[in-house]
Amino acid sequence: MSQPAPESASLCLLPRLEGLGGPASFRGRLSAALMRRGWQVHQNPDDSACRAILVIAGTRDLPALWRARRRGVRIVQRLDGMNWLHRRCFTGVRHFLRSELNNALLAYIRRFLADAVVYQSEFSRRWWERVYGRVEHPAEVIYNAVDLQEYSPQGVEHPPADRWRLLVVEGHLHRGNWLGLENALDLTRQLDNWQGKPAELWVTGDVVEELRRRAEEQLPGKVRWLGVVPRRDIPALDRSAHVLFSAELNPPCPNAVIEALACGLPVAGFAEGGLPELVGGDGGVLVPWGSDVWKLQTPLSRDALAESVRQLLIEGEAPRRRARARAERMFDLEAMAEGYLRVLLSE
Repeated sequence: MSQPAPESASLCLLPRLEGLGGPASFRGRLSAALMRRGWQVHQNPDDSACRAILVIAGTRDLPALWRARRRGVRIVQRLDGMNWLHRRCFTGVRHFLRSELNNALLAYIRRFLADAVVYQSEFSRRWWERVYGRVEHPAEVIYNAVDLQEYSPQGVEHPPADRWRLLVVEGHLHRGNWLGLENALDLTRQLDNWQGKPAELWVTGDVVEELRRRAEEQLPGKVRWLGVVPRRDIPALDRSAHVLFSAELNPPCPNAVIEALACGLPVAGFAEGGLPELVGGDGGVLVPWGSDVWKLQTPLSRDALAESVRQLLIEGEAPRRRARARAERMFDLEAMAEGYLRVLLSE
């Protein structure tokens, strides 16, 4: 049962987030769920009525957090993963420095300012504790979630009958994401002409020109670049594909996977990061990487993944029903909001 919102109390969510990324999507969903419960939600940590602050990853306004802490305002930090690709491949000096500074900022808030930490997956928790050590304050895992009415199998869209359609949904793909995109290309290639049907790969997001060029060279005419897709169009897109391929390397808790499951779209990928927790054995198919993903080594199990996807497709509608059922059990927005309220209002 949700705790009623006091008339004079409010909750602060920091920082103000806009754009394509998962944090902005999470903030919007959680804010809406909290406001439905009668809570005032804002971005002002100095508000005298502020009951608690949720820091979504990090904020540069550390003085405001210190002021709130001295007033006795509870601070909860929500953590995803951390930047790491910039240490394995060249993504530019500016990106390298920004990535390192962001990691340091998150680690500082986690250790010195947070009263509690919410990790998006057990993988995220283990990663942070391995790199930056454990902290004394309480910590728990709350998975991301979606509105199961908005993200639903119900709609006029269906996968095409005359071809296999793979879908990749990302916000941004830069040169450090090449290996993930290459894995999607290989899966598309292996499904092409299976059972006499061509295969196509649809890719959403802001993709740098270098990756587009390399992809077209490897698989000419098979990739459709959709660009930035509004969030309201994602459910229809999910319903129109046969499989979502999770291209992110070591993904902590990708919203695209949860959205796909809610729409009844099975997920294919490698059993790395938080995917085993999210997809499990009934939300799609996962295979071991087979080499060292942290060193960006090419996976040794691409053939096994393709065979697993073929077996999934042979099952017809059953995997889609299982995917939806898993989302209903694990990724309901209202349950997620209750979890965050419990942590925010803990004494």
